[in-house]
Amino acid sequence: MIHQYRNNGYDIVMDVSSGAVHVTEPVVYDAIEYLAGKLPDMEKPELIPEELKEEVRVRLSSIYPSQDVEDALSDIQELIDREELFAKDVYEDYVVDFKKRKTVVKALCLHIAHDCNLACRYCFAEEGEYHGRRALMSFEVGKKALDFLIANSGNRRNLEVDFFGGEPLMNWEVVKRLVEYGRSQEETRHKHFRFTLTTNGVLLNDEIMEFCNREMSNVVLSLDGRKEVNDNMRPFRKGAGSYDLIVPKFQKFAESRNQTNYYVRGTFTRNNLDFSKDVLHFADLGFKQMSIEPVVASPEEPYAIREEDLPQILGEYDRLAAEYVKRQKEGRGFNFFHFMIDLEQGPCVAKRLSGCGSGTEYLAVTPWGDLYPCHQFVGQEEFLLGNVEEGITNTAVRDEFKLCNVYAKDKCRDCFARFYCSGGCAANSYNFHGSITDAYDIGCEMQKKRIECSIMIKAALAE
Repeated sequence: MIHQYRNNGYDIVMDVSSGAVHVTEPVVYDAIEYLAGKLPDMEKPELIPEELKEEVRVRLSSIYPSQDVEDALSDIQELIDREELFAKDVYEDYVVDFKKRKTVVKALCLHIAHDCNLACRYCFAEEGEYHGRRALMSFEVGKKALDFLIANSGNRRNLEVDFFGGEPLMNWEVVKRLVEYGRSQEETRHKHFRFTLTTNGVLLNDEIMEFCNREMSNVVLSLDGRKEVNDNMRPFRKGAGSYDLIVPKFQKFAESRNQTNYYVRGTFTRNNLDFSKDVLHFADLGFKQMSIEPVVASPEEPYAIREEDLPQILGEYDRLAAEYVKRQKEGRGFNFFHFMIDLEQGPCVAKRLSGCGSGTEYLAVTPWGDLYPCHQFVGQEEFLLGNVEEGITNTAVRDEFKLCNVYAKDKCRDCFARFYCSGGCAANSYNFHGSITDAYDIGCEMQKKRIECSIMIKAALAE
């Protein structure tokens, strides 16, 4: 499968099956475009048929010198010979036995607090309640969760635990005790914990920063961008904005971590479709690691992103990508999560085919110890998998998630982005279509644009 596009002056050709990416001259780009419509899709041609070469010559002769066309055809044949163009898809058979895999849990999202001190208008967690009641996880439940993770991780040494909420700093003492317990198990159980934390920063102080810098591999700092944008969507419960309180804390925290191993993470909505200004606002505040995600909300919500917003959003990613390249070349660059792409190593095949591992390798744990496929399914009883004492008891749901891969989704099978996005978010698919093997269409369009921008950035910075 071939995907071609032009972005910020670069002609880019992606061979989806091999993962090869080519930045081409216009004559090569146009020749490939013509051949892609003629050669059998997803099958490797041994040689370009002579009659097809002649069709290319005739089609392009009025645009390019004849020798340039011949050179282009020669280059294309060389790429075909190296299996970097029109390559065959060899991955579909790989997923056939996914359901037979032994489940190995490698990561938990601990809902340390089903409570929050902000009232973010778009919060899927309903101010921390998750369709249920306010609660704080006890140390005993958290300890059982870590024991469950160790017991179900097989031979895997590196384990991940994210302290999540609500707002996890509202249960800070338990966070500290669980980290201490996890560390105490590492040597005897031959495991290593990678702890992470997501916080809105309201309760952040020097003691917490110091502990996080010692124990947390990564910290996510929630902020939506410019003051007026953030305070509109992330107020306190009485309506006051949170920007002025948390920004100085986040700046100090980022510096204390040497501008690494953290993300300032925002959400953009229909209220700020010019979200590139919020990303650049983060950069101007001195942050070097950032992400702004599109809100996912019911179409009835006034802030929800709609299909008619897509042209502006896609153009915004293009503008942000151009400014991103400019600032990198000027020596004042930053990392934007959605523009970070590895074209050489990247995720393993299983990860690229099946995504985040929700419901199998990655689970969420409620304050009372229930297990769900991920934090976005918490509170939806049809997805209750079990609990930390008895383990996974709802194997039918677990097995359904085992089969959640790019070849199980009709919308993904013929999509150029499938090995980059891994089929997208199962929760978004379910919330919009009632199935975890569908896809959230608006999200797909944004993801495809981000991938295109990411590859363009690679090309621009390689010059």
